[in-house]
Amino acid sequence: MLSDILDGKCFKLVCGAGNEDAAEVEKLVALYYAAGCRFFDVSAKPEIVDAAKRALKGREAYICVSVGIKGDPHVNKARIDYEKCVGCGKCDEICPQGAIKYHKVKTIRCIGCGRCAKVCSKGAVSYISQEVDLREVLPPLIEKGIDCIELHAMNDNDAETMEKWAYINKVFNGMLSICTARGKLSDEKMISQIKEMIAERKPMTTIIQADGFPMSGGRDDYKTTLQAVATAELVQNENLPVYIMLSGGTNSKTAELAQLCWINYHGIAVGTFARKLVKKYIERSDFLTNEKVFNEAAGVAKSLVYRV
Repeated sequence: MLSDILDGKCFKLVCGAGNEDAAEVEKLVALYYAAGCRFFDVSAKPEIVDAAKRALKGREAYICVSVGIKGDPHVNKARIDYEKCVGCGKCDEICPQGAIKYHKVKTIRCIGCGRCAKVCSKGAVSYISQEVDLREVLPPLIEKGIDCIELHAMNDNDAETMEKWAYINKVFNGMLSICTARGKLSDEKMISQIKEMIAERKPMTTIIQADGFPMSGGRDDYKTTLQAVATAELVQNENLPVYIMLSGGTNSKTAELAQLCWINYHGIAVGTFARKLVKKYIERSDFLTNEKVFNEAAGVAKSLVYRV
């Protein structure tokens, strides 16, 4: 059961809620499974869940699908206004997913991280929120067999958050996860929202994914992961009957900093940094068939997984 690995300290690989590149997801899951990871977070798309299952080949591991609400950066997709774009190439260079090539966005690879908009001096980049109807999306995924559903509840739209949360609770009786951050919420509001969402759930059937600074884990230093640890501390201080998962800016320093700050966490979810670490390997077309390359990449990934 998923609770078995959460009772220890587990590593969760975040392939990206917006990452709809099935080939990349299959490579990432296969690689990080070989490195010791047993918990995988993927986009709520049938073809992406299928890709993860292909990589696992029936071996024991757990799959979580992520869904968001309006305003959640994880479900945003970049769009370029070519009337404003001057072709400087800065967006191509900074995209961690390689989703922008020659000033064109490959939507299936875009994870909504926001980096391209920040470097565009002409204001040519905007974002479209790709919301989904959970009533259409979740039933086929549940039928395929998933182990956890994560709702990204990162803004102050309480009505939408609670409506989607109620539906998820109605159709799925497994482990649920609430991905929350302080970006648009005060500390008090964030905790209040968590308490309301878990009020009718059984103890220890909910993961609180404390997302310090969403999709910011490109650098490997203490400052980058500081907000994840600080957000987790707020949750821990409430002594709630939940599992605590650190995320958002997580890297190889997260576990060390969390331990120094006496955070009794149950897991660490790593996305941007985990993908960046092995990027040069998984970009190879022969990655899954070249044993030497795969094993070298697994050694690199293992060095991260076992830091948890």
